[in-house]
Amino acid sequence: MHEFGLAEGVVDAVRRRAGGRPVRLVRLRAGVRHAIDPSSMAQAFAALTQGTEAEGATLDLVTVPARLRCDACGRSTPIFDVLARCPACDAEAVNVVGGDELVLESLTYAAGRP
Repeated sequence: MHEFGLAEGVVDAVRRRAGGRPVRLVRLRAGVRHAIDPSSMAQAFAALTQGTEAEGATLDLVTVPARLRCDACGRSTPIFDVLARCPACDAEAVNVVGGDELVLESLTYAAGRP
């Protein structure tokens, strides 16, 4: 389960940014190429935040598409399937770019300290 390894990095970044303030919500943008299972990621995040300022926080995982560029017809379109064929002409000769980002987009802090 690679989500646990990704969650470790996310929790480290959250803790550095939070600076001891209690966190209620974490918004993470992850490219489709990371193939993150939302349920597994939420479970790993919950386990790793136990006893930290982010304990009980919700992880809002936003999956970012990659971009398909077709060599045959020139179409460019966002995709969530990195093994896709061109949706316009069904060509296999495509280039898939992007979809590999992992960005801690925002933290929402709780109103007060516990």
